[in-house]
Amino acid sequence: LSLTETADRIAVLTIQRPERRNALSANALAALHRTFDGIAARPELRAVVLTGAGVSFCSGADMKSGPEDMDDLAGTPLGEMLGRVEGPLTRNFVMQELMAGLFEKIHRLRQPVIAAVNGTAHGGGFALALACDLRFAAKSASFGAVFIKRGVSACDMGTSYYLPRLVGASRSAVLLLTGRVFDAAEAERIGLVLEVVDDGAVVERALEKAREIAENSPLAVWMTKETMWQ
Repeated sequence: LSLTETADRIAVLTIQRPERRNALSANALAALHRTFDGIAARPELRAVVLTGAGVSFCSGADMKSGPEDMDDLAGTPLGEMLGRVEGPLTRNFVMQELMAGLFEKIHRLRQPVIAAVNGTAHGGGFALALACDLRFAAKSASFGAVFIKRGVSACDMGTSYYLPRLVGASRSAVLLLTGRVFDAAEAERIGLVLEVVDDGAVVERALEKAREIAENSPLAVWMTKETMWQ
């Protein structure tokens, strides 16, 4: 991960695994948890822009990661559980816990989080974008609740909570039941993203909106975010 701060106190958080299309291993998820905990402890930061390095926002869970990608969990409750019970099912459970907990943490963060989606946002990456308060997309972005294509529920990771509130129950049902991947233009048309911009410009557009939000008082922004998602 890389975390930078603008002069006007906006945090820009970039997932830095471009060789894996920013797929989320357990170590990457643990780092995201630590980073958002750090942001939560710094009320002077006014908003967060979340994006991915390279040509992908986040392609979801890293299905090729193994035990070596979980060493950052040492000393944590999930790490202790891994030490007691080994095996792929346990690793999958740990990944589920890490991802679901992260997305709830983003949702509950006092500062608004704006997703700057610059490519693939599928599966867990789709859920990550949904957990943010606002979304902008590059023209190259694509989205999809593809869990169902893997033979599991498409409602995981908070998707069944966020998606109907953003696009309506009927559109949400179609997207969840088909697992269809759709492009940025459709995402804008159904209200999933606020705006589609040229590739390479999505972070700056998200920063513009973050600065507009930051013109309001921190308390008012926090109270508004807290109440509107109740």
